[in-house]
Formats: sequence, structure tokens, C-alpha cells
Amino acid sequence: QVQLVESGGGSVQAGGSLRLSCAASGYTYSSYWMGWFRQAPGKEREGVAGIYTGGGSAYYADSVKGRFTISQDNAKNALYLQMNSLKPEDTAMYYCAADRRPRTEFEILSSRLYNYWGQGTQVTVSS
Repeated sequence: QVQLVESGGGSVQAGGSLRLSCAASGYTYSSYWMGWFRQAPGKEREGVAGIYTGGGSAYYADSVKGRFTISQDNAKNALYLQMNSLKPEDTAMYYCAADRRPRTEFEILSSRLYNYWGQGTQVTVSS
């Protein structure tokens, strides 16, 4: 049973930072696509950052490039999202997701290609 548990959300002022964590269990962590997604009220879920736990480049949405960094710790089966220079428009519920299926570069941030999801952690950025 794949389980993903996010933590680290909270409320910060614009310009501040937060670090989200995702604890993964129930599968071989080192061979999955992992991603961070977010969903604001009334908006569709969007991909923020993705990475293959077996190694390779990280991928980011244009809206977060240069501000967010995705990383992993295979020894701890953990995924992280360091968020700097936060903006009010970053306010959303943030989700960790995982899936084994191969994908093209253009599909890495597609929510439809992730089977396993955490419960989410809320990030609120005030101006």
C-alpha cells in the first residue's frame, strides 16, 4: 500500500520561505516519478515540480522556476519542496504524488499520470 504524507505547510508573509516534506512508504521509492502539485480554491490542480527518484533532472512549472526547489532523500524515502520568495498567488493546498509509469518530459507535471496522492498540506501567503 503506497502511502504519502505531506507536512510543513503553514502561513507566511510574502517573500518568506517554507519547506514541504513528503514521507513515502509502501513501495520501492528509488524507481518512481514524484511530484508536487497544488490546488487553489476554484482552480484546477497544477503541477509545480517533478523528479525521478532514480536520478535525473528536476522539472518545474514556469511560475515557480528560480523560487522553488524539489529534492529527495532516498535513504529516508522522502521528498521535499523548498519554497522561497513566496507570493500570495502561491497560496494553495500542496500535494505530493507518485507513479511508476514512464512519461515524456511534457507529462512530468501532468496530474493525470500520478496514481498515488497524499492528503495535502495548506500553504497560505499573505501580502
